[in-house]
Amino acid sequence: MLFERSPVKRLLPVMLGAVIALAASTAVQADATLDKIQQRHVLAVGVVLSGGPFGGIDPATQQPRGLNVDLARELGRQLGAEVQLVPVLPANRVQFLQQGKVDLLIANMEWTAERGEILGFVPTPFYRVGGAAAVSKNSPITRWEDLKNQPVCTSQGSSYIKPLTDLGVQIKAFKSSSESLLALRGNNCVAAVHDATLINPLVADNPEWQDYRALTPELNPAPSVVWTRRGESDTQARLDPIIKELHRSGWLIEAQTRNRITPASPALVELQKQFQATGA
Repeated sequence: MLFERSPVKRLLPVMLGAVIALAASTAVQADATLDKIQQRHVLAVGVVLSGGPFGGIDPATQQPRGLNVDLARELGRQLGAEVQLVPVLPANRVQFLQQGKVDLLIANMEWTAERGEILGFVPTPFYRVGGAAAVSKNSPITRWEDLKNQPVCTSQGSSYIKPLTDLGVQIKAFKSSSESLLALRGNNCVAAVHDATLINPLVADNPEWQDYRALTPELNPAPSVVWTRRGESDTQARLDPIIKELHRSGWLIEAQTRNRITPASPALVELQKQFQATGA
């Protein structure tokens, strides 16, 4: 008697072949990305330029500036490539990378387990940052828990959405941090939550924000990494020792000072000591 194989068994070779083909395709893409950068001598980096010390537009020169911009240019210099800065927003930055519009993302996007599932990244972080909330000085809010059941503004795709949701807040997500902050000033929310490196200097130094204060300690602090597409292990391996050397040499601490990032990150000092001790 002849027994017909089940549909699942018949499909197994096809499925296995598809998996192998996908793995091969990913490897080819990984090799092609670094090769493309080296062959064309151009590195396309997605950066957020909505303001703050990590990325914005210099009002005097109308040129991009900030720590992320400096880092992108330094990576390009060390790769022997001209840097093409591509403005992205929190709402579209992942799509820009996945669609090949940029080679890397250095775009105010801290590591989370969820993001690590869909993208690749350079293992050594270049910074560490958490969230802060801008609130009115007259606000009764003094703790993160006080935001429960309150409308809170932030950016679409922000890593702070989950911890804020866990706190029970009403999320109002905007395309950019500038839109979110504008909504706060328009009384559309009781707080605007973004990176502490954006909020702290804003309320401390900007006369337009003298009626606001920062809610601390930092919410959900996490490492800032350079993002790649999944499977691009060669690109990650090429960039990782560069990031380590930027820590060891003190370049990142100097870049932090140059861009007036306050408060200074203790993580940079810790990482510098770590890589100086290991000789990385």
